[in-house]
Amino acid sequence: MERLPLLVGVTGGIGSGKSTVCAMLAEMGCELFEADRIAKELQLEDPEVIRGIEELFGRDVYSRDASGQLHIDRKTIASVVFSDPGKLAALNRLIHPKVREAFIREVKRCAREGKRILCKEAAILFESGADRDLDRIIVVAANNGLRLERAVARGMDKAEAQKRMRAQWPQEKLIERAHYVIFNDGTLEELRSQVEQVYRSLLTVTE
Repeated sequence: MERLPLLVGVTGGIGSGKSTVCAMLAEMGCELFEADRIAKELQLEDPEVIRGIEELFGRDVYSRDASGQLHIDRKTIASVVFSDPGKLAALNRLIHPKVREAFIREVKRCAREGKRILCKEAAILFESGADRDLDRIIVVAANNGLRLERAVARGMDKAEAQKRMRAQWPQEKLIERAHYVIFNDGTLEELRSQVEQVYRSLLTVTE
């Protein structure tokens, strides 16, 4: 009989370092489902999603290059949705059910292959309701000033980063609902030590 893997959500605000934490968990042996990456792929590959985005934001948000490759203007969409909660909610209703379908397929694959832990990385885990499908939640947190520095260092405009931070749940609210909290305010070695501790705890749950 197939045994479902332990389903673990990993979330945190912009610049918290949740992708770094997920990379470490994957190195330690966890399977990884990147919900945000899947959502981006759907915006370029799923005809229903593409039509919905054109209806929400206009056909100009899509373009094709000389080779016919489809591109999407994510910067324009982001500037709209992080200023218009209604548009953000509509976009999420369009994409998140399909992301969930992809996650269910991944859960089934992990069960077939006997994987013990599947981590789902998602920026808006609670807002999308995806936390209801999961056994444990890890929240990655960091000082707001440091988070802003990291977002700007990745090439994001400071005002845009601040707008995104305001649009996301405050860290305190995330932490209240977490089974584990990893504070990413120090060195990579300090971060890895915390991740290893959480990983060992997750392994005990699967025994």
